[in-house]
Amino acid sequence: MPTITLYGIPNCDTVKRARAWLEARDVGYTFHDFKKQGVPPDSLAGWVAAVGWETLVNRKGTTWRQLDPAVRESVVDAASAQRALREHPSLVKRPVVEWPGGLTVGFDEAVFSARLPH
Repeated sequence: MPTITLYGIPNCDTVKRARAWLEARDVGYTFHDFKKQGVPPDSLAGWVAAVGWETLVNRKGTTWRQLDPAVRESVVDAASAQRALREHPSLVKRPVVEWPGGLTVGFDEAVFSARLPH
């Protein structure tokens, strides 16, 4: 099976659920830890192109709420969002999953099931 890469933070509950779901189905994947490895700049532009910067920026999380208001207000387009996501990896909505032929953000069992070969 082609490689699946799951990007996230190990202690994130949504990432834990996604990883457990994949492991329960014996789906192999590579885990990229944002805390240790950062947000891959080469991938980030592609993610923004694929799903839009609004989808990638987690405005409901603690990291967003703790940002300086001036930083929050500066996130207004793809370029400013990418800058903020590189500087604050915890702002990325998780998990980001690169599947063969596509990308998903967040965890939804139905969406993950549809991505697996049948």
